[in-house]
This record gives sequence, structure tokens and C-alpha cells, in this order.
Amino acid sequence: MARRRQIYEGKAKILYEGPEPGTLIQYFKDDATAFNAQKRGTINGKGVLNNRISEHVFTLLGHIGVPTHFIRRLNMREQLVRQVEIVPIEVVVRNVAAGSISQRLGIEEGTPLPRTLIEYYYKDDALGDPLISEEHIACFNWCSQDELNDMQDLAIRVNDFLCGMFAGVGIRLVDFKMEFGRLWDGDWSRIILADEISPDGCRLWDMATNEKLDKDRFRRDLGGEVEAYQEVARRLGLLPEDGNNAVLDLESHRKKKGS
Repeated sequence: MARRRQIYEGKAKILYEGPEPGTLIQYFKDDATAFNAQKRGTINGKGVLNNRISEHVFTLLGHIGVPTHFIRRLNMREQLVRQVEIVPIEVVVRNVAAGSISQRLGIEEGTPLPRTLIEYYYKDDALGDPLISEEHIACFNWCSQDELNDMQDLAIRVNDFLCGMFAGVGIRLVDFKMEFGRLWDGDWSRIILADEISPDGCRLWDMATNEKLDKDRFRRDLGGEVEAYQEVARRLGLLPEDGNNAVLDLESHRKKKGS
């Protein structure tokens, strides 16, 4: 597909003008960042894997009625998505204490939380995406109360589904982040799930060993980032059992399955 006008470039993806009005092409990069981009690197093949994993997750969520911006995967690194107005709030769902909540509250990492916890962060790289409350959201009108209710409801539905999906392949969903957008139709809009769901934005631990299968391997200099992402894809049935080269194997596997 001919490259179109670039609309936006983020830390992990580039958005290009889509082939039809109201669409964008979302390109997945191999760039990796952590700690609000203070740490930077490259994970070879990450974009291919995240594209495929996110496609798989968004397709399944669509089957259970969760509205998303995903239309279809175009190739190994690109998706066709609906153009939305991103709500400037990251929604983080936590099932197990890890990362920043363990540091902030002194909770031992790996401690199951008494109930699922939803947190909100203001999307601003310059400010370090600070933790915010519902009162902040209302005060600064970052979204309406109805929109926040919709995001909360969708977050719980997505979490319930993903916990079951990952548990079925021996992976514990510790936490994950979501972004939502307004899909406009004239003067009316509705909230839909946007961005991606992949090991970049999820903490995924092997249920038997607690081995990390996500971007924490990059954040914490554990190594084996590509192998961890590949293992998630393999368990989800997106890579052949003996797949070692993400870029080559994903494309050949796709052709065999006709996906």
C-alpha cells in the first residue's frame, strides 16, 4: 500500500492518513520506551508481534460486542482503524500489585488485589502522565460523566474477557492500560476502545513460574524481550509452535491459515 500523509508519530506507532475519510493507517514500530521515554531502545520484530496480537485481541473483543477502532490488519506492521478523537486519559486496570502501585503504596509486587482497581492517568508526556482522580477529570472537563461511565464499563468488560483468555493459555493478566476515543457522527459521538492491547501495555506473567512476558523485560533489563513477546503470540495460536523468527514466521503462518 502506498504510503500516505503522516498524521502523528508516537513512541510505538505512527498514524497515517487512511484510504477513506474517517480512517487511519496505524503502523507499529520496533521502538521501545520506558519511564516516560527516559529509557529508549529497539526490540526487533516487536511491531510485527504487537500488530498481530492486538489484531487478535480487538477482533475477539468485537465478537463480544466491545466497540473498537479496529477495522482490519493490512499487512505485517499496519492496521486500518477508524479515526477517533482520543480522550486524554489512560485507563489502567489492575488485578495484581506490580509496578508503580507497589512503589507508591508499599504493596509487595505479586500481591493479588482485593478487587479489580481502575486508575486514571492524564496523557501528557511532558508531565510524566500523572495519576489523576475522577474529580480531576470532572473539574477540567477531560470527558463527561457519561463518557467516564462508558469507559469504566468497557474497562471491566475487557478485563473480564482478557483475564479468561490469557488464563486459558497459562498467563496471568496482572494489569494493562487502555485508551479510548470519541467516534463522531455529525454532532453525536460515542466512546470506543482505541490504540492497542499488546505486551507493550500489559503485564503478563506465566501462571506457573511468574516469568514476565511483557515490556517489563525491557524496563528492568531482564533481556529476552523478543522471546517473551513471541511466547505470548505462540500461546495465543498466532505463531507456529517452533516459531523463532517473528517477522518470517508470522507471515508464513498467516498464509497457511488464510488469516
